[in-house]
Amino acid sequence: MPRPLPMIEAPVRRILGVRVHDVTMEEALRIVDAFLAEGGAHQICTVNPEFVMHARRNLPFFQVLERADLNVPDGVGLLWAGRILNQPLRERVPGVEFMEALAARAAERGWRIFLLGAAEGVAARAATALRSRYPGLTIAGTFAGSPRPEDAPEILERLRTAQPDLLFVAYGAPQQDLWIARYQPELRIPVAMGVGGAFDFIAGVVPRAPRWMREHGLEWLYRLIQQPWRWRRMLALPRFVLAVLAARYGSGGTGAGAV
Repeated sequence: MPRPLPMIEAPVRRILGVRVHDVTMEEALRIVDAFLAEGGAHQICTVNPEFVMHARRNLPFFQVLERADLNVPDGVGLLWAGRILNQPLRERVPGVEFMEALAARAAERGWRIFLLGAAEGVAARAATALRSRYPGLTIAGTFAGSPRPEDAPEILERLRTAQPDLLFVAYGAPQQDLWIARYQPELRIPVAMGVGGAFDFIAGVVPRAPRWMREHGLEWLYRLIQQPWRWRRMLALPRFVLAVLAARYGSGGTGAGAV
């Protein structure tokens, strides 16, 4: 049996005071390998500009990001901000691609995954798509549920029975990340990660932006065209840009004091 890879010491950057790890996709996957090898419970967050702006006004969410075991840089806006703020990030680690890469690894290594969240039936459709793409993948279970406290007992019982190695939670930020932080200490799932709308994309419920738009940081525009109701959430993006410019050139500061 091969020896597990040593844990990578991922440098920490601060984007407007919010903690982000400077990792590549390959490094992030190797870190997950180490998490599974060492046991215990770990939380991964996929940080983008919306996360940063949420965390600046939501102290519990900020604290979750402070304690998470790995915060990958999901969002080209973070790479831009890192350059402006002298907090360089080498590579974007998009949440959907990261989840799919973990599913591929799970199929190779026999890890069990559980898909929690999204609309009724979407997690099951995403599971079917993942099994088709990654033969041999073991889906320990799927369930919609919700982040409401009254739904927690049933969800926790399902997860205890399923005993997954990887838990993907699609309740949207910050609810999914707060939910994981609240229940991971008792669940002790090796790796749990919030994945936002990833199930919708994987299941084909919502189309993804063309690759060229994703590579040029325009996925937000494509999603706004497809889902105009998201315009209020999209207001976080210009606010993020202004906050970064103020932190670099004005008196806005970069610290967590804005939380």
